[in-house]
Amino acid sequence: MRYTEKQWNSTQNKDVFGVNLHRFMELENHANHMEIAQELGISLGEVKMLKKKINRT
Repeated sequence: MRYTEKQWNSTQNKDVFGVNLHRFMELENHANHMEIAQELGISLGEVKMLKKKINRT
């Protein structure tokens, strides 16, 4: 079975959007969306999508 590059990277790195989810969970408890986005180098939309994905699990 062939993987696309994003699928391969996500299985190898265990990251979503190139973000370490453990670090995201630590920041989520005490920082707002803007601070999280700046700290991790992602957009506000990606922060919101990560929060939705975490709440679903």
